Amino acid sequence: MKNITKSTNLFSRASKYIPGGVNSPVRSFGSVGGNPIFIEKAKGAYLHDEDGNAYIDLINSWGPMILGHNRTEVVEAIKDRTDQAISFGTPTRYEVEMAELICEIANIDMIRLVCSGTEACMSAIRLARAYTGKNKFIKFDGCYHGHSDAFLVSAGSGVASLNIKNVSGITAGAIQDTIVAPYNNLEALETILEKQANEIAAIIIEPVAGNMGCVLPKEGYLEAIKVLCTKYNCLLIFDEVMTGFRLTIGGVQQLKNVQPDLVTYGKVIGGGLPIGAFGGKKEIMKQIAPSGSVYQAGTLSGNPIAISAGYANLKILKDTPEIYANLEEKAIYLKENLTEVFNKNDIKHCINQIGSMMSVHFGVDEVYDFDSSKKSDINTFNKYFHHLLENGIHLPPSSFESWFISDAISLKELDIIVNVSASFKL
Repeated sequence: MKNITKSTNLFSRASKYIPGGVNSPVRSFGSVGGNPIFIEKAKGAYLHDEDGNAYIDLINSWGPMILGHNRTEVVEAIKDRTDQAISFGTPTRYEVEMAELICEIANIDMIRLVCSGTEACMSAIRLARAYTGKNKFIKFDGCYHGHSDAFLVSAGSGVASLNIKNVSGITAGAIQDTIVAPYNNLEALETILEKQANEIAAIIIEPVAGNMGCVLPKEGYLEAIKVLCTKYNCLLIFDEVMTGFRLTIGGVQQLKNVQPDLVTYGKVIGGGLPIGAFGGKKEIMKQIAPSGSVYQAGTLSGNPIAISAGYANLKILKDTPEIYANLEEKAIYLKENLTEVFNKNDIKHCINQIGSMMSVHFGVDEVYDFDSSKKSDINTFNKYFHHLLENGIHLPPSSFESWFISDAISLKELDIIVNVSASFKL
């Protein structure tokens, strides 16, 4: 057994002053059991805890560490900027350079920088309502768009992991304009639109879902949604907080050749520091204050340190496009080899994978929406999680979360994951 005395003591201390001992529910081990590991430092493909244990990292800060931890160029960019100042609260050249870079590689007209993915999604819905003059919006069962009140209806991620049936503190009025549709079910979506066409301002979707495990859209699904949005005069919003600049440089909209009206970002564009953004067509984005009457503000929006880290991250990805092919190759290698060892050990499973994202679901043949994800064998996943953790591999602590492969991980680490998985028995 690993010595985790310091982590255990830190969790005990944290529980006295921090609700649940963590500052975000997905960090807890509430779904898998036990206490979370406290990380002291990270480098490349590895996390190192307070007790000196090393772990191959398949969380990667929930996506942004696509290049691995402490990439030299990103760290140097942060250091260089801190020599100048930490925050100004005024416009800076760095915001302009970041906006230009994102608009260029994401093929959008304008962008507004914010501080988190939650803030980006919340603001995109407000903008869609103002632009269309309609109030309601459609989200999908199991998709997570942050913890804003209107989004916490049938949400995935930590809400699903902790099995919270009804999120407290949210009024009926806050969610009265939220409509939930099943993911990957086009017929159900069109039925909703037919009945409430004149009331729906937008459809917001994770174009590749990452908060009920990694769930891919069915062939033609996103394209069909775009057609429906045009037909029923509502905006299409892609939540690419998780997938943007990770699955490919232009995100899912480039991968699937579907252009949304608005798109939200986070994760990768901060290089590991807090940031978010939303952008899209100029005629829509011009409605944002001070150009228009849709108010959105943030004292730390465009923070120069976060931008410096994110800009360095994005520049590497833009200038080294082969990274994406390498990442996908590694993810496919891991998927194929895990499939082989699970089959050999008679462990029923399903592995979903696209680009550098993947997830393992036990006890089911396929996972294509939230209902099928919830049918997976969570007890087996929890045992698998602890088996890997004890052997130096840190998965996301929930069967409802995606795994993320980083550029820093090598075949050596992938083979370790496969070999440890081969020793897992039911």
